[in-house]
Amino acid sequence: MKKVLIVFGFIMLFTGRVAAQEWHTDFNKAKTIAAAEGKPIVLAFQGSDWCSICVKQDKRVWSTDIFKKHAADHYVLLLADFPKRKKNVLPEAQAQANAKLAAIYNKKQIFPYVLVLNEKGDVLGETKYKKLDAASFIKLLDAFVK
Repeated sequence: MKKVLIVFGFIMLFTGRVAAQEWHTDFNKAKTIAAAEGKPIVLAFQGSDWCSICVKQDKRVWSTDIFKKHAADHYVLLLADFPKRKKNVLPEAQAQANAKLAAIYNKKQIFPYVLVLNEKGDVLGETKYKKLDAASFIKLLDAFVK
């Protein structure tokens, strides 16, 4: 019985870490967390309801357990989404915040577009869509930090 409880505890710990992945939408909050935790920010620009390669990247990378686990330990995630369908319209304040981020970091309006930033918001690296699995994408992001 004790072994079962220990195994169950490890499963819950692992599951909790995977589920702990959180995409922030507030840039200042992301910078504060990054500074406090000593982690880089991964800023993802996407069009969640119209950009087909954004959806592919979500399936291949963002939604995978390997990425979620790695991200929980290594990154502060920041999402700037630009949906177009009426049913997915963002609150005005969020739409303005995302537009402000795009004016600074994504002037060419590339989707998907991923940047790695330090806690001050300085760009450490950037990438457009690449047909990579989660492990390869993690290596790419990590290379920007080193």
